[in-house]
Amino acid sequence: MPDADADFPVPAPLDGHGPARIIAMCNQKGGVGKTTTTINLGAALAEYGRRVLIVDFDPQGAASAGLGINAHELDRTIYNLMMEPRADVREIIEHTDVEGLDVVPANIDLSAAEVQLVSEVAREQALARVLRPVLDDYDVILIDCQPSLGLLTVNALTAAHGVLIPLEAEFFALRGVALLVESIERVQDRINPRLRIDGILATMVDLRTLHSREVIERVREAFGDKVYTTMISRTVKFPDASVATEPITTYAPNHPGAEAYRRLARELVARGDSA
Repeated sequence: MPDADADFPVPAPLDGHGPARIIAMCNQKGGVGKTTTTINLGAALAEYGRRVLIVDFDPQGAASAGLGINAHELDRTIYNLMMEPRADVREIIEHTDVEGLDVVPANIDLSAAEVQLVSEVAREQALARVLRPVLDDYDVILIDCQPSLGLLTVNALTAAHGVLIPLEAEFFALRGVALLVESIERVQDRINPRLRIDGILATMVDLRTLHSREVIERVREAFGDKVYTTMISRTVKFPDASVATEPITTYAPNHPGAEAYRRLARELVARGDSA
């Protein structure tokens, strides 16, 4: 078991960029910190000199909004890339205020893709096709999945090398993980044999409560060293940063929440899950 108190070294600068490792941020339960983790982990990796692309793959468009992009006013989003084989992802990518952090935005149009893809050939591979042209431009691609195990999430798992599962530190959240792991294994078995679970991230943790501590203990018993030693504590600063449409790493750079995501970024690199 990794030492929960051990820190991880600051990653060495990179000589060049790419090819990207694709990580799907996945949990069919909503409200577990997927988008918060996508935005803040992405920003922390960018701080360490990594080129990061966030793919907003949720029709609610929360990752786009959280990075200051009003996706509802955009004519073209990830939806167009999924549905139009000749659409170029480079034309859709939006730069953010964080250097080295870009985003492919989403809005409510994406909800139609699930229905429209059903009749397509190789429907599970649409997102992998979309991302192929920019793999060499980035070091990490983070896909913010919607809270469901439908066709969009299957597309994310098909495109990904690894899955990061944010898990709220409460007992009901534990129950859905077995179903999620089953879905991941099915995609692994049938479509994407390279896919693996990178790790499980405990979010909304309050170590002052016995409940939080017991849940984390149970998760570690079940998943061993797949559980990141970094934990994300519950704090009002995350919603505050969302309202300010910026990552916590720039909104409150010295806050423990910002430090936690920097530590997670270092842990990912130390584990080999990111360049």
